[in-house]
Amino acid sequence: MTVLWEPTLDAEAARWRDVARKVATERFAPLAEELDREQRYPTEHITTFVETGLSGMLVPAEYGGAGLSMTAICAVVEEVSAACASTGAILAAHALGAVPLRLAGTEAQRRDVLGPLRGGEAISFALTEEGAGSDAAALKARAEADGDGYRLSGEKIYIGNGSISTRYVVFAKTDPAAGARGITAFLVSADAPGVTIDRVEDKMGIRGTRTSNLKLDNVRVEADAVLGEVGRGLKLALRTLDLGRISVAAQGLGIAYAAYRLAAAEATRRHPFGKPLIENQGIGFRLADLAVDLSAARMLTYEAARAYDAGQPVSLPGAMAKLHTSEVAHRAVDLAVQVFGGDGFCKPCPAERLYRDQRVLEIYEGSSEIQRLVLGRAIAAEAAEA
Repeated sequence: MTVLWEPTLDAEAARWRDVARKVATERFAPLAEELDREQRYPTEHITTFVETGLSGMLVPAEYGGAGLSMTAICAVVEEVSAACASTGAILAAHALGAVPLRLAGTEAQRRDVLGPLRGGEAISFALTEEGAGSDAAALKARAEADGDGYRLSGEKIYIGNGSISTRYVVFAKTDPAAGARGITAFLVSADAPGVTIDRVEDKMGIRGTRTSNLKLDNVRVEADAVLGEVGRGLKLALRTLDLGRISVAAQGLGIAYAAYRLAAAEATRRHPFGKPLIENQGIGFRLADLAVDLSAARMLTYEAARAYDAGQPVSLPGAMAKLHTSEVAHRAVDLAVQVFGGDGFCKPCPAERLYRDQRVLEIYEGSSEIQRLVLGRAIAAEAAEA
């Protein structure tokens, strides 16, 4: 029996969790400190994703992927993130790129794009702009009709797997006067004329990932590059983010678990004043509270995944899981650093790295404030209806 609550997985999800745990322990964890120190994108891990089939987690079987359930994906992402937060984020971003295709792609688009994802190629989600982060409807990128196609102009920022991806799902306004109802999604090739990347971010955490901008200078795309319906791009983006938030929650579980495990081990090893540090209630009680919080976070995350797998709405459970888990992870890494004391403030202590890796969880895929806004509106609507 373990202290932390464990999800009950079906045979397939359990098998994939075990695959992820094995490669995470043997291949990902040993390189975690090096990737952070050198800010190096781990191409060797992409090879491992392909060898194990993890690169095709969200790719349906008919396109050569594993077609895993969201529950299985959460189990995989949690295991990988516990070993190396950068690698977990890369894997989650690979999976996220498949979501818009699964939700709205034509048969031709799915055949063309999803198969290469299984082979290790990446497709990135390009929504955020300067001044249009939490307020996605305020984006300024434009897509003007040009014969039987469009010409795209603008700049996107904070793109996960940026400069690595071979394609981007770009959101631009086809009808600026229509506001949120005038946004359309497009598939854009990284090598298309007019597509450039001139900045890769120097980040505080998950430094093994690649995060870049994306400039679009009069980029010509054909009509068949439209993903979904014209003018319905923001709805597609929000549906994608609903799923992405569950994935981020799984990343948070992995980071929180790694921090919890480090803190518990160090608090047991250290003997200040002649007894284990964990016997000091100031530390022992915080670890107890963290075990409860982390168990609750797991319950929320796997329930959101179960709801998705059952075809149920996930906007609210996903927001709850993402909000709670990201903030539990914050408390976990903070405690780990505190337990290690001066060592926890210095490199190469893994608690120091986890402290930096965690922070983005409360920002990307919708900040904690946005999750509270979503939930607050839902509470108000429910109260008004009652």
